[in-house]
Amino acid sequence: MSEEQPERAGGPAGPAESVSSTAPAEPDTAAHAAVSRVAHPGVPARGPAASSSTASSSAPPGAAQVLADGSEPAGPADGDPAAAPPAKATADSGGPANGHAPAPAGREEEPSSVGRLAATVERLRREVRAAQAEAEGRALVELAKGILVERLGCGPAEAARQLTELAGQAGTTPLEFAVDVINQAARDRVSEVTDAFLAAVTGHVAADESAAVRLRAAESGALAAHDTQAVADSLLQHALGPLGAVAVAIWAAGSDGSLTLAGSAGFAPAEAARWHYVPPDVATVARLGLTEHAGQWIGSLAQTGLPTIGRQAHPEGGRVAVPAGTGGRIHGVLEIAWPSFLESQPPQVVRQVEALAELCAHTLQAYPHAQAADREPRVLPDAAELMDLADGLHDPALVLVPVVDAAGRLVDFRIQHVNDHFLDPAGRPRAVVNGALLLEAYPMAAGESDLFQRIERVHATGEPFRARRMSLTALVDEVPLSAVADLSISRHGTCVLLIWRIEDEAARLASLLQHAQRLGRIGGFEENVLTGETTWNGQLYALYGREPSNPPVRLEELGAHAHADDAVPIGRFLRTLLHQLRPASVAFRLQRPDGVTRHVRVVAEPVLDTDGQLVSVRGAYQDISSQHWTEVALAATRDQLAQTEQQSSERNRLTLQLQNAIMPPTRAPLDMAGLQVAVRYRPAEEEQLVGGDWYDAVVLPSRLVLLCVGDVAGHGIEAATSMVVLRNALRGLAVTGAGPGQLLSWLNIVAHHLTGAVTATAVCGLYDPVRRTLRWARAGHLPPVLVRGSGAAALPLLSGMLLGAVPETSYEEAEIELETDDTLLMYTDGLIERRDRSVEESLTQLLRQARAAQPSLEQQLDRLLTHSRSDTDDDTCIVGIRLG
Repeated sequence: MSEEQPERAGGPAGPAESVSSTAPAEPDTAAHAAVSRVAHPGVPARGPAASSSTASSSAPPGAAQVLADGSEPAGPADGDPAAAPPAKATADSGGPANGHAPAPAGREEEPSSVGRLAATVERLRREVRAAQAEAEGRALVELAKGILVERLGCGPAEAARQLTELAGQAGTTPLEFAVDVINQAARDRVSEVTDAFLAAVTGHVAADESAAVRLRAAESGALAAHDTQAVADSLLQHALGPLGAVAVAIWAAGSDGSLTLAGSAGFAPAEAARWHYVPPDVATVARLGLTEHAGQWIGSLAQTGLPTIGRQAHPEGGRVAVPAGTGGRIHGVLEIAWPSFLESQPPQVVRQVEALAELCAHTLQAYPHAQAADREPRVLPDAAELMDLADGLHDPALVLVPVVDAAGRLVDFRIQHVNDHFLDPAGRPRAVVNGALLLEAYPMAAGESDLFQRIERVHATGEPFRARRMSLTALVDEVPLSAVADLSISRHGTCVLLIWRIEDEAARLASLLQHAQRLGRIGGFEENVLTGETTWNGQLYALYGREPSNPPVRLEELGAHAHADDAVPIGRFLRTLLHQLRPASVAFRLQRPDGVTRHVRVVAEPVLDTDGQLVSVRGAYQDISSQHWTEVALAATRDQLAQTEQQSSERNRLTLQLQNAIMPPTRAPLDMAGLQVAVRYRPAEEEQLVGGDWYDAVVLPSRLVLLCVGDVAGHGIEAATSMVVLRNALRGLAVTGAGPGQLLSWLNIVAHHLTGAVTATAVCGLYDPVRRTLRWARAGHLPPVLVRGSGAAALPLLSGMLLGAVPETSYEEAEIELETDDTLLMYTDGLIERRDRSVEESLTQLLRQARAAQPSLEQQLDRLLTHSRSDTDDDTCIVGIRLG
C-alpha cells in the first residue's frame, strides 16, 4: 500500500470493493498499489489512490479529514513524533518531502541499514493502522448489508449491489451510507447524538458525514476490542482526535472508591504507569467526574490545581471527566485531554462525549480491569452469599437488588432478603417487608432523609456510606413513624447491603445523663437505711478521690471526711434529712485522701414506704469549687469596686469644686461703662467635669477690658491643669499694657516651654470703652461673631498659629468699632463642630441661630447652647459682649 494512500476503500470483498471513492476505479488498483509499495518502497504509488491523497493534503489545516471510505486517516500513534501525517509525502515514498526538490541522482546519499530499517518499520506501522481502519469500516458496511438483507428480503450480493447504487444516488461513499442505514435502524444513543450533531452543523457537508462515521467507527472499534486499551485507542483516533483532543484515559472505579487506569491513549507510557492506581479519597480530575452526574468540563488545568495524568505535558490544557455508567451504576470515568484552553462546548458535543462514556461503561462491564500487582483479587459475592452474610449479623440487615426499566435505567431496589434480627421502624413483621420494593415499603426514603439517594449512590459508585443518628421514617396507615438509627450501606457485587441499628431510647437517656453528670461534676448515690448498703456511681468515686474498690462513705460518716469547721452545718443537714424526713442540702469542704480540699454541695431526699417510715435516702454531690472561688473573687472585686467608686466620687467632688472655683458654669454679668459680659461653660465629660476650654473677662488697670476664650487639647485633669496655667499667665501678661497680638506671642512661649509642650487655641481681645473699639487677635481659633441689628457675620479670619506649636511666632491684629446694641460672641469649637459637616457649614448654622434677637444677653447664650448641634462631645464655652 502506498504511503500516500493510508486506507483502502471501505467496502467489503466482492461487489462493494468496486466503489473505492466517489469516482470509479479499477477493482485491483488499490491492491496493486499496496503490493508494489511493499516490494518497492522507493517507487511512488500511482493511480486514483495517490490522487485522493494529494487532494486530501490540500484540505484546510485543522479540518477533519475523511478518506474515500469515510474513515479517518491514520494519525500519529499516541503522540509518536515519528508518524507523519498521511496527507504529506515522506522520505520513504520517494517523492518530494516538505516541498523541497529531490537531490540530483549523482549527489544522492545512500541511506544506512538502520535508517532503512526504521523507515520500513514506520511504513508497516502506518499500514497496520490503515488496515485496522479499513477493517472497522468493512464491519460497518457488513452490518448495513445485514440490515438490507433483513429489510429487503434479498441475498448478500444483492444487498451489496443495492448499497453501492443507493450510495451513488445519494452522492456519498458506501461507508457513510452504511452508517446512515445503521442509524436509521438502530435509533440508539449514538444515532440520537449524531442527529443532534448534524442538525447543529447544517450546511457543512464534510463535518456532517464525518460525525456519523466517527461515532459508528468508534463504536465498532470498541465492540471489536479485546480490552479497554484498544477502546481508548479507537476513541482517540475516530471520535476525540477530530474534536481537538490529544489524549484519553479510561478509569475503572473500585468498590472502595479507588480508581484504576484501565486504558489510555496519547499519554506517555511512563506517565500511564505512574498513574496506574489512584487510592480512595485522593482529589483528582477523574474523581470530580466520578462524583458529579454531569461530569467536569475544565477550561484549563491551571485554574483548578488538581493533579491528574499528563498534567506536566499540558499544564494549561483543558480537561473533561465524564462518569461512565449504565443501568444506574457507574463503572468508571472517561477523561479527555486537550492541549490548550477548552472553550465552552455546544450541547451536541457534550452529548457526543456522554455517548462515548456510556460506550466505555459497557466495555468496563464486559472486561473488568486487572487488579494491582500487590492486591489480591476480590471475589464478588452473589445474592445467595450476601444473604448468608446478612443472616450472620446481629443488627437488622436488608439485601437489596436493583430494579431497572426497559431502557436500562435504575428505578428502584427490591428487598431480596431481611435477616432474622430485622427490626422494622414501624413494627411490621418480616414477611410484610421481604420481597417488596424499597420505595413501596419505605416511601419516605425518597424524602428529606435522602436514604434512597444514598443507596443509589452506593450502588452506582461502590463507595460505602455510614452515618450515625439518621432518621428513618415509615408510613403505617398514612401515619409517619420515625426512629433514629445508625446506618451502613455497602455494595457487594450487583447487590446492596443495608444495615441499621435502631437506637435504644433508655440507653440514649442513660448516656445523656452520664455526660450531664460528668460536665456538671455531679455524682449520685443511694443509701438503704434498713440494710446499710450504699451505692455510688463512678462520678462520685472520682469526686471523693477514692478507688471504686473502696467502700462508699455513708451519710453518718460524712463529718469524718469534712473540714472541722463544717461540723455544725453537716449535723443540721443530717437531722433535717434523717429525723425530720425532709429534703435538705449543705455545702462543706471535703477532705480527700490525696490531701486536696474540694468545696462540695450535697442534696438529698428521704424515701418513705406506705406507712411513712424511712426506707432509703437518695441524692447527689456536686463539686462547687469553681463556683466557690468565683464567688470569692467576685466578693473581692465588689469590695475593690466599692473602694474605687468611693475614691472616684471624692475625686469628682474635688474636681467639681476646682472647676467652680476656676471656671464657674455661669457668672454674674460684668456691667461697666455700658458693657455687658455673660459666660456659659459646659464640660464634655460627666465623669471628669473639668475640661480644657477656658475664658476670662477682667478690667485691667488701664481701664481696658480683657476678653479671651481658649481651648486646650484634651480633656480631664491634665487639660484643666494646662488651662489654668495659660489663663493665669494671660492675666499676668495683660497688665503690661501690650496689645492682643503681643500677648498671644508671649502666651505661645509659655505654652511651648512651661506646660510640657501643650497645644491650645485662643482668641484675645482688648475693649476700649472710651473709643468703643475692640482690638483682637487669634491663635488658630475660630473668629468671633458680630451680631448687629438683624444680621450676624464672622469677623475676618486673621493669621495666627495655634499656641505651643513652635517656640516663637507672631500674630496679626485687627480693630473693630462697636455700636450700641451690638453683640459680640466669642466661643470654642465645641459649640458648632460636627463629624458629618465641614466647619464652614457649622459656622453658617451658628450665624443663622445668632440672628434671632433675644431680650437679654443671658437668654441669647442659653438659646445658643440649647440649639447647638455639635456631636463631638467636646467642651463648650461662650462669652457674650453687648454694648448698652
